[in-house]
Amino acid sequence: MIAMASFRRKSQPSVVIIGGGLGGIAAAVKLKKRGIGTFTIFERSAGPGGVWWDNRYPGVEVDVSSHLYSYSFKRFDWSRTHADQAELQRYLQEVIDEFDLREHFRFETKVERVEWDGSRGYHVWTSDGEGLYCRAVISAVGLLNEPRYPDWPGLADFAGPVFHSARWDGDADLAGKNVAVVGSGSTAVQIVPSIAGEVRRVTLFQREPGWVFPKGDREFSHEERRVLGRRLAQRRERLRLFWQIERGQLLGSIHRPGTKLNTQRERQARAYIARVFKDRPDLRVAVTPTYPYAGKRPILSSAFYPSLLRDNVELVPYAVASVTSDAVVDTRGVAHPVDVLVLATGFQPTKFLASFKLIGRNGRPLSQVWRNDPQAFLGITVPEFPNFYMLYGPNTNGGEIVSQLERQAEYAVRTIGQLRNRRIAAIDVRPSFYVKYNRWIQRSIAKTSWVLSNNYYKSESGRVVTQWPYGAIIYSALTKLLRRASQSIEFVKAK
Repeated sequence: MIAMASFRRKSQPSVVIIGGGLGGIAAAVKLKKRGIGTFTIFERSAGPGGVWWDNRYPGVEVDVSSHLYSYSFKRFDWSRTHADQAELQRYLQEVIDEFDLREHFRFETKVERVEWDGSRGYHVWTSDGEGLYCRAVISAVGLLNEPRYPDWPGLADFAGPVFHSARWDGDADLAGKNVAVVGSGSTAVQIVPSIAGEVRRVTLFQREPGWVFPKGDREFSHEERRVLGRRLAQRRERLRLFWQIERGQLLGSIHRPGTKLNTQRERQARAYIARVFKDRPDLRVAVTPTYPYAGKRPILSSAFYPSLLRDNVELVPYAVASVTSDAVVDTRGVAHPVDVLVLATGFQPTKFLASFKLIGRNGRPLSQVWRNDPQAFLGITVPEFPNFYMLYGPNTNGGEIVSQLERQAEYAVRTIGQLRNRRIAAIDVRPSFYVKYNRWIQRSIAKTSWVLSNNYYKSESGRVVTQWPYGAIIYSALTKLLRRASQSIEFVKAK
């Protein structure tokens, strides 16, 4: 019989972290700070960063201000108001080196199966054929990590390069080509302005427009960087930016149609449309949503609307119906000649933990427990799966995501810290807390614009399963106040 992995032995990890993005790195740092050094981070990509390793398309950068889209425990000399992918990668590399995390990573290694095995903890199988045991597992696979590929008729017959935006083909030559970009979400609005100057023509296929605001992104001046390099100045800036987001999220008013804040934001978005497209009524109509504000993720871009005014950019406000060898056909039956096809068709966010199979104490897979309708207590734990924790789990998307990830990592690590007590074999969440919490979440969401719109937030049943309806302050308080009360602790049986 194999003994359960110890927090002191280094032959096997006491904790397995699945995913080496922002969440996985945060969990690793929190473990180290708590004195738990026997952990391994399995990352299927060739380097750290998660979505910030995978996404390398032109124009890729964060939507949240750089000083806020970063950890509370690590300052950085940001060069821009909104970090691009390369700078965010440099930041994460600094975090990894500062906290000596590099030796804990196993890159290009995918976790395929995780199964509870009683007194031995979790049995973890990886893509290289290895099987190992550990006391606890932290899933940090993220929300937007599984690309959604369309099934249009004729797609396989397209003669030119075709790739998803999250799997950008760096070898594809776009210069002088007719490029189709399918989708009009946050990714597409970064790609189109970035490539418009080098391609012959960009054709953007938009099934439904989003609410767009100018981003205000720019380079910091030398003086701004000097001032923000000071610890207290950077902390004040983080607090300012945090409250800027939090004041609209705190009681959820920004997501509720008819509230003063929601109405104000929609009015501002409409004014932006009218200002940019004052001489183009056709585009003004095409980019104006017909659903309530915040029904879909609001988009921040100062370059997207102006790019639609370029002579070589065409907005097609129709979905794609099919593809031929050299064209994309919209739902009207109009064929658009294309040399390169870029799929900015999003991800599969409601399929949480789809990248590996998780089996709990009763031998049931999580997919069977959820039945395509994912939910969790605080988005972190599910009954029957002791010592297992999710970061960016169901109903935790919203507000400032790095703050959310840190709170989730702290919840997991504090609970894992309890397992150092040799009398404790497993810690689970009480089913009563799980049920009542998720009923409350759905009641809170019921009056939001999310339920009234076509978006990626909903499961097959129509429930909103990705979004958190309030701000980071309330979420943080709940992770601290409810953790102990919600626990069901299984003690080691006396021999």
